[in-house]
Amino acid sequence: LSHDEVVHGKSSLIGKMPGDDWQKFANVRATLSFMYGHPGKKLLFMGGEFGQWDEWNFDKSLDWHLVDYDMHKQLQLFNKNLNHVYRNNKALYENDYIWSGFEWINCNDSENSVVSFLRKGNEEDEVVLVVVNFTPVVRNDYRIGVPKHCHWYEIFNSDAEEFGGSGTGNLGGFWSESVPWNNQQFSLNITIPPLAAVYFSAKAPIYDTEKY
Repeated sequence: LSHDEVVHGKSSLIGKMPGDDWQKFANVRATLSFMYGHPGKKLLFMGGEFGQWDEWNFDKSLDWHLVDYDMHKQLQLFNKNLNHVYRNNKALYENDYIWSGFEWINCNDSENSVVSFLRKGNEEDEVVLVVVNFTPVVRNDYRIGVPKHCHWYEIFNSDAEEFGGSGTGNLGGFWSESVPWNNQQFSLNITIPPLAAVYFSAKAPIYDTEKY
């Protein structure tokens, strides 16, 4: 998401998104959550963090006045929280450039437009499951494979009400079940919010007081 993507008539990040305003903001949150979960370093450019409507113009400042409006302020809060989740979970960055840091769970669910994968750190319990729903339809009772039999904590949900979402989620997480799925020995039965990403961790979340 470099400056080349939001200049020269290409529109701003949120301006590229389909749907009504709610769906546009949800799509931005889902897109950025996918980027932060995926391997590789992150780049968020000039207004994308609060949903600037106009594409970037080096001749003027950003439209900071937009954060006076709820949807833009909530998107800014979303990005602040996402940065803290990234920083506090080594699985999301420790092995960015080696094969052992990434594993697909399901990249073939075109019928539901859902992708899911694991990110892995150096320690055994440093495992994060990333699940992204690219449709405006809630996916209830969605079974997904996991490699460990433990409590999987829902550490991030881009559809949280505080971010302007619908508040659909998984009540903090679940214990895995001994039901093999997606070539994994265990599985979870989760709810995937609309146009949203959820992150689950195999270790208890770190509550970073700075995000408040």
